[in-house]
Amino acid sequence: MQQIEFQLNGEFVELNQLLKMVGLCDSGGAGKALVAEGVVSVDGQIELRKTAKIRAGSVVSLGDVRISVLAQ
Repeated sequence: MQQIEFQLNGEFVELNQLLKMVGLCDSGGAGKALVAEGVVSVDGQIELRKTAKIRAGSVVSLGDVRISVLAQ
């Protein structure tokens, strides 16, 4: 499993943008498509809201990639 640590700038990041920023997709639109497919989970729960607010302390998973969102 690949572990990625993402340093959060601000209060939250939208889920589709997070996927783009860490390089799991090429664009925010591609991130939205991944979320819509039901393959992205946040803190162990499938997340279908494309622009869900991801805050520090959350763990986002996609396939064998786990993203830990850290406060700055």
